[in-house]
Amino acid sequence: MNKLFVTITLIIILTLLTSITTYKVITKHNEKLLLVENKYIIEQAKKCFNEKKCNEDNITLKELYSLNYLEKQVNPVTKEYYNELSYVKKDTEWTFVEVN
Repeated sequence: MNKLFVTITLIIILTLLTSITTYKVITKHNEKLLLVENKYIIEQAKKCFNEKKCNEDNITLKELYSLNYLEKQVNPVTKEYYNELSYVKKDTEWTFVEVN
């Protein structure tokens, strides 16, 4: 009886540790995927702005698509296309704002 209790406890502890570690690894991976995608979109918006084709503080994906700076972009985590109304905001920093 005592051996069974110890075995079950060890299995529960190992399962919890494995689950938590897996969750953290997947979450970190998804954050990195989004960061890379956002940086790429921002880079293309900066290029458009520097070439004086995009002159506004908010550069939409639709505008970047129509000027051939980007092809349709997919959110790497959800695997859905970004809304064309999503935009890159030029302020003190460049940021990508996703519109749902």
